[in-house]
Amino acid sequence: MEIRRNDRRVAQAVATKAAVVEAARQLFLSKGYVATTIGAIAEQAGVAIQTIYNSVGNKAALLSAVVDATAAGPDTPRSATEIMRARTTAAADAGAVFALLADWFAEVHPRSSELFSVMRQASAVDAEAAKVLRDRAERRLRNYAEAAAALRQRGALTSGMSDEQAAAVIWSLGHPDTYKSLVLDFGWEPEQYRDWVHVALKSALA
Repeated sequence: MEIRRNDRRVAQAVATKAAVVEAARQLFLSKGYVATTIGAIAEQAGVAIQTIYNSVGNKAALLSAVVDATAAGPDTPRSATEIMRARTTAAADAGAVFALLADWFAEVHPRSSELFSVMRQASAVDAEAAKVLRDRAERRLRNYAEAAAALRQRGALTSGMSDEQAAAVIWSLGHPDTYKSLVLDFGWEPEQYRDWVHVALKSALA
């Protein structure tokens, strides 16, 4: 009986956190990060303000959690890092790694681009938002070093490029701002963007 009660408490905590993060996402996108208050998020989620601090943290922690949830996509308990690590591990050769990277950028940017625009705007006037944006960029760079190592293990990176340098190439080609410029500003089709990333990655790293 105690185990069942614990399971219910865990499930309720997970559901509460998801509701808080979703409320924060909606308000950040509609009102902007700076104008959104913890109180407004609590009201939107139907919880007490203290519940937000207990389940997620302060406003900057909420922003980071919203980015995590948006990157991972709906209805998945895994983080984007876990998703990509599993896909990379399953890749049979370097060509498959290049393809999954291109597929990932084409998958993740359409659902996260608007949020990154909010973060860029907020970072200009809010130090905590700027730190979240910088920390996320550094995390992506570290994660791409894993992809670079996977490419090396599968016979790529034969030009003498280090894993760190290769990670910087992946980071640059797959940057949200690059997607925004090419697709949203310049009118590229999503498939055109995906194919460009694929060719560019192979040309630079194979």
